[in-house]
Amino acid sequence: MIRRDYILQMIEECIQALTQIRALRHGRRWEEARQAVDAQCEKLAAAGARNLAQLSETELLARLALDQPTQAVRARLFLVITLLQEAGDIAAAEGRMEEAREIYLKALHLLLDVSAQDDPGGHPAFVPRVEGLVHCLAHAPVPIRTQVLLMRYYESTGQLAKAEDTLFSVLDATTNDPASVEFGAAFYRRILRQNDATLMAGNLPRAEAEEGLQELQRREVKAAIQPI
Repeated sequence: MIRRDYILQMIEECIQALTQIRALRHGRRWEEARQAVDAQCEKLAAAGARNLAQLSETELLARLALDQPTQAVRARLFLVITLLQEAGDIAAAEGRMEEAREIYLKALHLLLDVSAQDDPGGHPAFVPRVEGLVHCLAHAPVPIRTQVLLMRYYESTGQLAKAEDTLFSVLDATTNDPASVEFGAAFYRRILRQNDATLMAGNLPRAEAEEGLQELQRREVKAAIQPI
């Protein structure tokens, strides 16, 4: 009960701070908003938003877990993801686009990692959605690693057409290297084991999925006969 009360109090305090941060953003008081975000990030992970964005996901999670009960770590992670989106929004509003992109990417990677472990539909209402962060990054291509994480997320949530689109972005970015082609072929083999209703619900009918697999097989053959 003590741990539950502690977690609820932590979430409540951070949500109150988020309300204040959003009011500051609405009033275009960027410096105060940035300071308020950094203050909350310092409380949760001992660093401001931009410094957190420069850590690996493993390093950031280690900070969140330091001296914390297991039940609190997930809540702290959700709060940091939300604060990072706020920091990205502030940076973007001030025209610091590279900084905003770095922060948005970190928030997205953290969110995709936690979404791979449980149902995204069960996340608290205050947590950003994957689609929202993807939209924030839409002005430029995202790294291949991010695309791979996104593809897996789309597949796990039944958005099969989006997964396929992301797969072909990966293939184009890696110039159809054998590992990427096999990664894509494995995707098609997995989804072709699903029933027709599931494929239709994912906007990728069986005929299109089979055509996609055939395209991967053609690319595999073409790559194999390329001169060294």
